[in-house]
Amino acid sequence: MSAATRPPRVGVLALQGDVREHLAAVAAAGATPIGVRRRDELDAVDGLIIPGGESTTMSRLLGVFDLYEPLRARLAEGMPAYGSCAGMIMLASDILDTRPDARHLDALDITVRRNAFGRQVESFETDLEVDGITGGTPMRAVFIRAPWVEGAGEGVQVLARVPDGPAQGRIVAVRQGDVLATSFHPEVTGDRRVHQYFVDMVAAKIE
Repeated sequence: MSAATRPPRVGVLALQGDVREHLAAVAAAGATPIGVRRRDELDAVDGLIIPGGESTTMSRLLGVFDLYEPLRARLAEGMPAYGSCAGMIMLASDILDTRPDARHLDALDITVRRNAFGRQVESFETDLEVDGITGGTPMRAVFIRAPWVEGAGEGVQVLARVPDGPAQGRIVAVRQGDVLATSFHPEVTGDRRVHQYFVDMVAAKIE
């Protein structure tokens, strides 16, 4: 089977976080899911999801598993990537309220603030319209100790903002080229539209 006709191979960084839920969502979207813990697994995928979790722990584990530099290289070469919550933080170029030794991947020209919405007990849900993804039918977005985007470069497309409440207007979904990120967790609701959008991005890249 040629690269143009096979299902895309979409990896999920499997060091920490909602790995199983993302793998299931990738499969439901028609891609081949691959858990990524080693360099050879990273080399085998066409695109990568960085799940939610704890960004400073994820940063440290990338070093422990010798994946930090290979992942930065794949991203610099144009590999599609999607980060949810902590994954958004990892993909950002600038992070506020993080540890001085935390490393990130510089794949998105955005400034993010960690835990911007507050502690775990201040997690919330809202109906969200995501440009190019939800098509006029909002999705239920779940925010758990989530970041928000405080600033975005000229090449960054803003896909969603919080519609109401104290955080009204805050940016919570962005895309820059083949890199996508959301503050919220679409893997926990059963709504596969964000994952389908990303799988379609990856498929277009390998055609």
